[in-house]
Amino acid sequence: MAYVIAEPCIGTKDSACVDACPVDCIHPKKDEGDHGAVDQLFIDPVECIDCGACVPVCPVSAIFAGDDLPEKWAHFAEKNSTHFGR
Repeated sequence: MAYVIAEPCIGTKDSACVDACPVDCIHPKKDEGDHGAVDQLFIDPVECIDCGACVPVCPVSAIFAGDDLPEKWAHFAEKNSTHFGR
């Protein structure tokens, strides 16, 4: 998995990462139907190109490269994949 959005995003859902992503792989966007139903944003592990553009713009430092994901948030890798049915 390329990048993972972890616990600090919960309840925040700041869309700066969505705007920074060149391949549109971070969802749900504010105008998508399930935006209000989820507590965080997710990165599609298949669509992500590993560019890292989302990392510096996240105001709560919630985005990690898969290899750098803190152990306490390891389950967020699966949570991100599951959101996309992967």
